[in-house]
Amino acid sequence: MTFAREEERFLEENEVGRLATICPDGMPHVVPVCYIYRSGALWVAVDYDSKKYRNLLSNNKVALIVDAGYDSNRGMLVQGRARMFEKGLEFRKAYAAFHKKFNWVRAAPWKEGEAPFIKIEPTRKASWGPKLQ
Repeated sequence: MTFAREEERFLEENEVGRLATICPDGMPHVVPVCYIYRSGALWVAVDYDSKKYRNLLSNNKVALIVDAGYDSNRGMLVQGRARMFEKGLEFRKAYAAFHKKFNWVRAAPWKEGEAPFIKIEPTRKASWGPKLQ
């Protein structure tokens, strides 16, 4: 699946979304997250002790909503599967991008094996609003 240039620009310009994972009992779990869009995928940092991490261990289907606020009526839904990266080259690339973009990462850095990233590999998308449709 590919994104239109306008959709890529929208994902690059924003940094907060709402990530939905599926609990073992089938209920959705939705939390705000910071993300990075890179090379057709979305990256999210997770903590080992979080509910979203535990949910991903049993079901890697996810959805991420990114919007530009109520007044703009612009946004995107991205659905796909999450792959976990705890160390290695992909982890280091994601970490470098997060470190560059987010103050909270620079304020509380972590190392490989201390907190993983998920890479959302999109399978479906929907966008709405000016310049996104």
